[in-house]
Amino acid sequence: MHFSVIDEWPPSSPDLNPLDYAVWSILEEKACAKPHPTVELLKRALVKAWDEISVETLKKIMDDFPKRLKACVEADGGHFE
Repeated sequence: MHFSVIDEWPPSSPDLNPLDYAVWSILEEKACAKPHPTVELLKRALVKAWDEISVETLKKIMDDFPKRLKACVEADGGHFE
């Protein structure tokens, strides 16, 4: 896989970044199920949650990406699910 780095991101981006529409919700569900008393413990929980995401899950997210792009184009850049 190849990812491009973007220096500027539009302020009203339609979450076309796989991290935005898929991965963060997985991390939040796994790592933030309980409160963490320190930032360091939260960081550890996030790293652990990331390590637990399977390659198959990441591949599925990337395979679904073109469908998300198409939905955005069809919505003319507006709201879509």
